[in-house]
Amino acid sequence: MIYAVIDTNVLVSAYITKNLKAPTLKVWEAVLKGHIIPIYSEDIIDEYSDVLHRNKFNIPDELIKDALDRVLTNGIHGVRVLSDESFPDPKDVVFYEVALSKDGAYLVTGNTKHFPKKPIVVTPAEMLEILEGKGIK
Repeated sequence: MIYAVIDTNVLVSAYITKNLKAPTLKVWEAVLKGHIIPIYSEDIIDEYSDVLHRNKFNIPDELIKDALDRVLTNGIHGVRVLSDESFPDPKDVVFYEVALSKDGAYLVTGNTKHFPKKPIVVTPAEMLEILEGKGIK
């Protein structure tokens, strides 16, 4: 099993993409299939809800509710592990620190430049390679 914090931009992209082969959509499908166990905190769930509800994304409420329910039901609660790393956007810190709460976990993001250059910080495409390396498609 792979544990990962899914950055909000990955989740949003999975819901708004028209490309059925988009790595963000494939990562979200892996979460839904139980191949990736999401790690969350209350702050992360709040951000998911706030961003997914933005009018510009036009994501139906029932899809948002289902996404949040899936994370809460199939995921594990993570506790922030304080980091002394610097971040360009303070809102990103929680995602990184929650990922640190589980040994071997990843942070999947489309904005790797917003996070420290660490092996746990991966793009959706890199996460798909990790899954493939474990025989998961």
